[in-house]
Amino acid sequence: QVQLVESGGGLVQAGGSLRLICEPSRRTFSNYAMGWFRQAPGNEREFVAAISRSGISTYYADSVKGRFTIFRDNAKNAKNTVYLQMNSLKPEDTAVYYCAAANSVDYGLEQLQRYDYWGQGTQVTVSS
Repeated sequence: QVQLVESGGGLVQAGGSLRLICEPSRRTFSNYAMGWFRQAPGNEREFVAAISRSGISTYYADSVKGRFTIFRDNAKNAKNTVYLQMNSLKPEDTAVYYCAAANSVDYGLEQLQRYDYWGQGTQVTVSS
C-alpha cells in the first residue's frame, strides 16, 4: 500500500509563496506520475498541476500557469519527493491541496480518475 504525505500548507498573505511537499511511503516511486489537486469548500476537486514519471513533462491548470511550479526529485536512491512551488498566491487559491500518484501513465493527468493513490491533504489559506 502506497501512502502519500503532504506538508507545507499554511496561512499566507496575497502575493506570498508556499512550497508544498508530497512524500511517498516507499522509494520505488519512479514509475508513478504525480499530480496536485485542490478542493475549496463547496467546490469539486480540481486539477492544479502534474508531472510525468521522468519529470520532463509538466502540466498546469490555466489558473496557476506562470505562478506555480511542480517538480520532483528523481535522483538515484531519492525518495521521489514531489514539490509544488506556489508564488504570487491569490485568495482564490485557498483550498485543501491533495497529492496524487498515477501508476505507469503519463497522459490524461488532469483527470482525477487517472490516479491510484491520494494523500490526506494540506490546507492552504491566502488572506487578502
